[in-house]
Amino acid sequence: MFSRTKITKSTGGYSDNVQKLKKALDECAAVVIGAGAGLSTAAGLTYSGERFDRVFFDFKERFGITDMYSGGFYPFPDDETRWAWWARHIYFNRCIPTPKPVYENLLSLVREKDYFVLTTNVDHCFQRAGFDKKRLFYTQGDYGLFQSVDPSINKTFDNEEWVMQAMAAQGFVRDVNGVFTVPADRKIAMRIPTELIPTCPEDGGAVTMNLRSDDSFVEDDGWHAAAQRYENFLRTRTGKVLFLELGVGFNTPVIIKYPFWKLTVQNPQATYACVNYGEADCPPQIKNRSVCINADIDTVLRDLQI
Repeated sequence: MFSRTKITKSTGGYSDNVQKLKKALDECAAVVIGAGAGLSTAAGLTYSGERFDRVFFDFKERFGITDMYSGGFYPFPDDETRWAWWARHIYFNRCIPTPKPVYENLLSLVREKDYFVLTTNVDHCFQRAGFDKKRLFYTQGDYGLFQSVDPSINKTFDNEEWVMQAMAAQGFVRDVNGVFTVPADRKIAMRIPTELIPTCPEDGGAVTMNLRSDDSFVEDDGWHAAAQRYENFLRTRTGKVLFLELGVGFNTPVIIKYPFWKLTVQNPQATYACVNYGEADCPPQIKNRSVCINADIDTVLRDLQI
């Protein structure tokens, strides 16, 4: 239905587009937020550079890993090392506040609106910022959940307590705010004790992250309940609906982007808004009912509050 060759790029001046989006937010009866990785990047959850080098310096030196994403697929020599990596990965991407209050600023804009969030992000940022968890659908999993390597065990398991134990076991220390940091002497372990390797509470077998990478991803009861709530929201909200897409690229457009375009086409009173630095696009079918802003999401959300 939609072709990249026919997509309309961001048009109009920045200030005018911000005002158009502000007007759409003010006038809409409901807001459907579609959030991708770009939203968390805007909040400071970068996967490479200074942030990576600060907390994964030892993994970089030994294994040559240069970013958190690729590290998740690295063939570590043993489970003790692999789970030391994942404890850090989970902790620094899910368990502490984001460097910038992007999610909090977004909530301030929609708190009094009838909203729902569909996101491919797995970092728990919406809930940490105060969004109603009954209005969230995490389609691709959650860093805070384990699942059995046997997908027939259709359950997920909270891992927060394990993460805290594994961080302490590596030698990370808490600062005055209670946040784990690298000690001044940088003496931290790259392995956790064998007895800390997580296991499945159901059968004692091995676990893995509850992140969608293949058909073994577990969609548990909570996942299906959230999916049903999202479907109900879309079905029962008509009229002036704003489909607000934030930081969604073309890696997996079939989850958020294409459905948002289709839903806007189907509802003549709907507005589609896309805020994404470098990829703010819309199809010509909805050009006259779209606001595409090619700019930093953090800046846009702050300007919308002025």
